[in-house]
Amino acid sequence: MQLSHSRAVLLMLLVTLMWSTAGVVTRHLEAARSFEVTFWRSAFNALALVAALLWLRGPRLWADLRTGGAALWVSGLCWMVMYTNFMLAITMTSVAMVLITMAIAPLLTALFARVFLRHVLPGRTWAAIGVAGLGISWMFGQQALAPGASMTGALVALGVPIAGATNWVLLQHLHQRHAADPTVRAPDMLPAVLIGAVLSAAVTLPLALPFSATGHDLTLLAGLGVFQLAIPCLLAVALTRVLPAPEISLLCLLEVVFGVLLAWLGAGEEPGSNALAGGALVIGALLCNEWLGLRARRDVPLQGRVA
Repeated sequence: MQLSHSRAVLLMLLVTLMWSTAGVVTRHLEAARSFEVTFWRSAFNALALVAALLWLRGPRLWADLRTGGAALWVSGLCWMVMYTNFMLAITMTSVAMVLITMAIAPLLTALFARVFLRHVLPGRTWAAIGVAGLGISWMFGQQALAPGASMTGALVALGVPIAGATNWVLLQHLHQRHAADPTVRAPDMLPAVLIGAVLSAAVTLPLALPFSATGHDLTLLAGLGVFQLAIPCLLAVALTRVLPAPEISLLCLLEVVFGVLLAWLGAGEEPGSNALAGGALVIGALLCNEWLGLRARRDVPLQGRVA
């Protein structure tokens, strides 16, 4: 289907909302911990992705996995790091600490896009990134620097924005190369999401044994695998055909706001007035950036095709 820029932005907001449910759901697990949580979520994610991609691609899925080339597997490794490090970090420290660390993703994506793709970013995007980063620092800075706070979870979480920035810029590069030379076959990068899920489950399985998850835990983790990972990640890959990498990463900052609010409402992790004020800065920066971008485009939508 044809997708305008504004509709792609709205769909990306839904993606970030779905991603943000991991923290609050994890807080309601009964027995599963650490590597087991990561394994089950990735395993259920992989099963859901196999079903979805077979429905979308049919038997061609297996051929795409064999012939996808280095880019497909590099993207798959990025997804593996994002899946694994995020969930491990969530079980090691607070939702706030993980999301603070992940908040550097727009800066890394913009930097990678500038260095590797020679992108010239508009001033409004740099300003929005700066204001949003300031808002996130305001929200959680004191929690991150609190005496006795462990930084292990934050260091594990650091792999998420690095892998995410690498992945978005790689996908953008592939789309730009195909647009510049239509004779160059555009690789189907949706299977990379499946590769990441399978690798994540395989890496964490030995460390997850012996299993201790209850039926309640498995139900919650299955929900995360399908609705917090499989569906939004497929949508995110498809949306890279419409939205530039820095803008996707900037919109992903809303996961911070959504995630903290859900943890507050659903698990009692109250953010306090500083977090609410910082969240207002983040949302304001995003809305201002999108409004200015819409004016700059003079109501001419950027068309893309979502497969």
